[in-house]
Amino acid sequence: MKIGLRHIRYFIAVAEELHFRRAADRLSVAQPALSRAIQHLEQELQVLLFDRSNRSVRITDAGQTFLEGCRSIMNAVEHTIDDARQVHRGQIGSLRIGYTDMAIAGVLPRLLKSFQAQQPGIVLQPNHHVTATQLKKLDEGELDIGCVTGPISRSGYEQQLIQSERLVCVVYENHRLAHRGSIHLEELAHEDFVHGPSKDWEHFYSYLIPLCRRSGFVPHIVQEAYNSAGILGLVACGMGVTVLTESVRGSLTNDLVPLELEGITEQLQTVALWRTDSIVGSKSLFVDFLRQNVFGGAMGAPRRQADQGSKGNAGRS
Repeated sequence: MKIGLRHIRYFIAVAEELHFRRAADRLSVAQPALSRAIQHLEQELQVLLFDRSNRSVRITDAGQTFLEGCRSIMNAVEHTIDDARQVHRGQIGSLRIGYTDMAIAGVLPRLLKSFQAQQPGIVLQPNHHVTATQLKKLDEGELDIGCVTGPISRSGYEQQLIQSERLVCVVYENHRLAHRGSIHLEELAHEDFVHGPSKDWEHFYSYLIPLCRRSGFVPHIVQEAYNSAGILGLVACGMGVTVLTESVRGSLTNDLVPLELEGITEQLQTVALWRTDSIVGSKSLFVDFLRQNVFGGAMGAPRRQADQGSKGNAGRS
């Protein structure tokens, strides 16, 4: 059956105008060409769509049914074209975003909510992974954006600082230091620590371990948990103390006490990280959103800023 969108558009115009000349003017085509197209359509369908006379054009019952379907077809075509254009612009699609405990406890939820409000056609797919796992998944193309402990110095990547946090000590409620509002880090020299596995938490440790060494000790880690919730749970059991970022304050139970660390000015950075070889579609929109809404500029461009940031944090990859 040789029927195309042109035939459908011509038919809809005649059905709505019920006048071949007015329909031809509306379509900017010659009236004889329009009449031939409608005749061809009727021949292909083997259906009379219009009753014609010298004085009037009336749509038949079959034509009315065909009109309803044709309108649905054109609406579907227009919707599909609009969807294709939005996908091309990145306004429809999905975005795989990795996050650490620190990121999801900090500003990331607000950022994602704000971006989603601006781009409701993009489906966000957050995934929890430690920094090392996110870097691997970014390399393998399994994540679009990573929110990791940084800064990261890695060829082919750019990054955007999204938050910077001070460190706090967390102890259980009847710990000897629990009555204090703040402590010096060296006061923890003989304490048992609860923390994440060194292999998974290497980027966090690149902050913590140098600080402890400057205070004259290496933390004695007696228990490990994969995430902050597990770490805090073990601290609440009285198995040791921990040092995490200040964002954990919002998730502390009544049997846990946060303590300021006096004299510690270093802050742990969380950065959004992405590969520079594939900034298209939804990812491009999110990168632009970050650059406009967080700290005013991508850390990775120029790269010199990221390189300088990494010199004081040896051990980060």
